[in-house]
Amino acid sequence: MAKKRKSHTATFKAQVALAAVKGDKTVSELASLHGVHPTMIHTWKKQLVSRALKAIQKRALDRATAPAVDRAIRHVL
Repeated sequence: MAKKRKSHTATFKAQVALAAVKGDKTVSELASLHGVHPTMIHTWKKQLVSRALKAIQKRALDRATAPAVDRAIRHVL
């Protein structure tokens, strides 16, 4: 019989991806700690950053706040 794939919750994925964005630990360390493959963490991190950028861009309609948003995005990346 084939093994059933692990199903991770959105909360778990977000927590791991946020830890990867913070950069306190390497992706390999996080993968080992949470029992997932490093590729999954890279995927979740990319999704988190791209979706956060889209959310920020939607809210940054006011030109006065655009420079602050750009600085925040550059800081995260």
